[in-house]
Amino acid sequence: MTSPSPGPSHSPAPLPSRTLGAHGPAVSALGLGCMGMSALYAGGPGPAESVATLHAALDAGVTLLDTGDFYDMGGNEMLIGEALRGVSPSTREQVLLSVKFGALRDPDGGFAGFDGRPVAVRNALLYSLRRLGVDHVDVYRLARLDPAVPIEETVGAVAELVRAGLVRHVGLSEVGAATVRRAAAVTPIADLQIEYSLLSRGIEREILPTLRELGIGVTAYGVLSRGLISGHWRADRRLDAADFRRTSPRFAGDNLTHNLRLVEALRAVADERGVSVAQLAIAWVLAQGEDIVPLVGARTRERLAESLGALSVALGPEDLAAVEAAVPPGAAAGARYAPGQTAFLDGQG
Repeated sequence: MTSPSPGPSHSPAPLPSRTLGAHGPAVSALGLGCMGMSALYAGGPGPAESVATLHAALDAGVTLLDTGDFYDMGGNEMLIGEALRGVSPSTREQVLLSVKFGALRDPDGGFAGFDGRPVAVRNALLYSLRRLGVDHVDVYRLARLDPAVPIEETVGAVAELVRAGLVRHVGLSEVGAATVRRAAAVTPIADLQIEYSLLSRGIEREILPTLRELGIGVTAYGVLSRGLISGHWRADRRLDAADFRRTSPRFAGDNLTHNLRLVEALRAVADERGVSVAQLAIAWVLAQGEDIVPLVGARTRERLAESLGALSVALGPEDLAAVEAAVPPGAAAGARYAPGQTAFLDGQG
């Protein structure tokens, strides 16, 4: 295996920053979602390129790294830990780690539910700290609601870890507005991590207004719809059996054909403005509010550089209108998850 390139040896360049709600930390305006480097997407770049991409992100001024303890059964956390060991102390001090916990796996690699019991919260965190090689995580969140455990108990357990100095902020992931309100009544919530993109705009109806009422930020994942609206997806692309997009309705049959037509309409807008499709799609999410921090799932340095270019794309009213004419609300064909996974989305659908 090729050795990873040396990590950043100087303080990262400043990027525009945003704050995760009224109670959360300031972070770079784009965060890096690390899941795809080691889990759920087949044909990853390999450890060397992954570590090099993490180093390139930190060197560029990205301060927010997002992972989950169930990504590659802890392997993603260990990958991040390896990357952090290769950076300077000044760079490490600026890195904020967002960690999801609670997903249960079965022997076939599928998901068997979620565990939000307080005893499980504490146990999971200790394993994450060891794998990451750190003494605290910055934002800790249950990956999906555990229907058997009141959310008040789960976030209360995370709040205890905040008081113990092992966690800095409490976050939420993929829950509906009613659950957000219940959690916020127990402890300050920094942000809700949830899918938000041109193809997935469901949060605009009730969830986003609730978050803004309560002063809770958004870390938006899936801003390129798992690569579908990156501008790089091809209709004839073959997916490995291990790639979970094989079961995604939006990547199947006529749905894929329809969705790629939307991408071509978006490409026409991007071409007129001299940017890539991915940059335009990310810039659209950035333009939806200063309380939203997109997580880009770049797996290589090349894709990272393209994504960071979105920070230089300023969209005025006419640009936003053109984007939404190309991809109107509700235009996507197919649900964002397969039925078995939709059941874990706290009634969002």
